[in-house]
Amino acid sequence: MARAESKLWQGNWRTKARIVSGLILFFYVFFHLISVGMGLFSLGAMEISQGILSLITKNPVGTILLYGALLTHLGLALYRLARRRTLRMPMSEASQIILGISIPFLLMVHFVHTQIAERQFGINVEMGYIAGLIWDTTSGWQQGILVLVVWIHGCIGLHFWLRVTDLWKRLQPLLIALAALMPAFALAGFLVQGRTQSERLFRSDEGPALAASYNFPSAETFGALNQITDSGLTIFAGLLALTAAVFIARRLTGHRHALRIQYIDGPEIQGQRGMTLLEMSRASGVPHMSLCGGRGRCTTCRVVIEEGADLLHPPSPQEESSLRAVNAPPNARLACQIRPTNPATVLRVFRADGQRARAHESLGQERRLAILFLDMRGFTARTTGQLPYDVVFLLNRFFDAIVPSITGVGGTVDKYLGDGLLALFELDTEEESANAALQAAAGISSALEIFNKSLDAEGSDNVRIGIGLHLGDLVLGEIGAAENAPRTIIGDTVNAASRLESETKVLGVELLVSESLLEAANAPLDGLRLLPLRLRGVAHTVNALAVPQGSTLPQILKKAAQDLENA
Repeated sequence: MARAESKLWQGNWRTKARIVSGLILFFYVFFHLISVGMGLFSLGAMEISQGILSLITKNPVGTILLYGALLTHLGLALYRLARRRTLRMPMSEASQIILGISIPFLLMVHFVHTQIAERQFGINVEMGYIAGLIWDTTSGWQQGILVLVVWIHGCIGLHFWLRVTDLWKRLQPLLIALAALMPAFALAGFLVQGRTQSERLFRSDEGPALAASYNFPSAETFGALNQITDSGLTIFAGLLALTAAVFIARRLTGHRHALRIQYIDGPEIQGQRGMTLLEMSRASGVPHMSLCGGRGRCTTCRVVIEEGADLLHPPSPQEESSLRAVNAPPNARLACQIRPTNPATVLRVFRADGQRARAHESLGQERRLAILFLDMRGFTARTTGQLPYDVVFLLNRFFDAIVPSITGVGGTVDKYLGDGLLALFELDTEEESANAALQAAAGISSALEIFNKSLDAEGSDNVRIGIGLHLGDLVLGEIGAAENAPRTIIGDTVNAASRLESETKVLGVELLVSESLLEAANAPLDGLRLLPLRLRGVAHTVNALAVPQGSTLPQILKKAAQDLENA
């Protein structure tokens, strides 16, 4: 959880202010859409829901938070636009900016005819009044578009913020469905009540009394509100023009101070001083990975500075913290955070397709995962005197029988080791990885029992195995000559798993599971008898669960949990 939180709050104070202000606005919009959608049931439900929301937004603290968030979010967005040196960017980022710019133009009339109308002219802007007033008008269509624009803009921003977390990836299908339903629910509520309230207000006998209860504005009041709307739109258009002027001026002055950036795995480009390295890449059409949109909240845009690192400005505390979290080397930097002022030679750690770049020793990825080491017992004695073809045939039949138990739970075989294998469970979290390893070990043992029955029928000796399961820090990377470097894993965890597998022979058991793996899988440790093992080449004692037959592992863990509950 702590790692997920650190991912979410990476970045400088401006980035964090945009996140906080964006979240305040998003939740306001979320509950406002629910209020409008309640019109599907009744006008009373619609107004009660909006009244509850107003208790928060119309008290001094709520008002300051809401309008402060609006001004902060808008101001920081314009500031970020003005500081850009290029308009080249991914389509998703461009869409969010275009939608964000259009919001004030669509929102101004709604804001003036509700908030200003109520505070300055004393109009009772209840939901029934608003729905009836704008039903089947240009303003009504405009507000419908506003709902879609604001919601899509907010969802894109939320996605940029959360997509670096594992939980977001797992919940995406559910949240996409919710995101599609929310504006549909709100617009349906408006359609139902808009037609009804318009009929009551303008085409029924109760219209005059209803208008009086709302303090319905006169033609002069509508004229004054329209003037205020035009003034607000003019002010925002002026701010937008000022932002564009600053952007153009910075771009023109930047051309006078071009510098050379050489990509090890790409072209040489001319960048402008003042631009971030990520902006230089995009301006020159060089693909560059950046999951968070260049906001400093992830490390996917990181680069290794081969030449020129000593001439760069030092990293900010936020950038330094992000790089430390991924154990980056001293000459690694975030492309979205550095603004080169001198020529440099750099290597992009990630390619634009999300795969790691090649040709640098620092490109290994550190993960904490479960691995499985397996070896066939007595293989040499068993195959002595057999033809090579028969040996290969036996091994292939054996692996065909047991490997589906690994791949079926999300694991992969990292390498085959003659009569054994090393498997990796590269899942999203430590818990998922550990549980997949436990399932795989039990499945392998069960599959082996079936395989041995076929050997019995053929009159052949049964196959026996030893399995070591362990979880710890690993380094995943490409090891080997360029263009011929398979992805593999290295680290002390691999050695410990191998030693656990060897120890199964000494103890006469089929499976040994380390305490670290059991703990990650939330197994009932207090109900299990763990053996302290001193393993050759492993500095510390490894506590492990000895399982005579791997297929019984689920029953052993279940019984231990039940014993703890009954204790």
